Amino acid sequence: MQFYLAALDDLVREEGENPSIGIILCKEKRRTIVEYALRDARKPIGVATYRIVKRLPKALQGQFPTPEQIATLLEKA
Repeated sequence: MQFYLAALDDLVREEGENPSIGIILCKEKRRTIVEYALRDARKPIGVATYRIVKRLPKALQGQFPTPEQIATLLEKA
């Protein structure tokens, strides 16, 4: 994953954009595991606060695939 993040940042990322974060989804019969990857694992990140919500804020809607779209992609893999 770190190789792909490096390529993405070097070839696609535009000036002023933050470094990319990779998301790894693993679907099991009864649960889905989500892991995150950073380009440089030696530079830890910290999260001061977070909030779990059932719906994305309106400003982010349409920016990400829906849970149903992700489930369909995982079933095809």
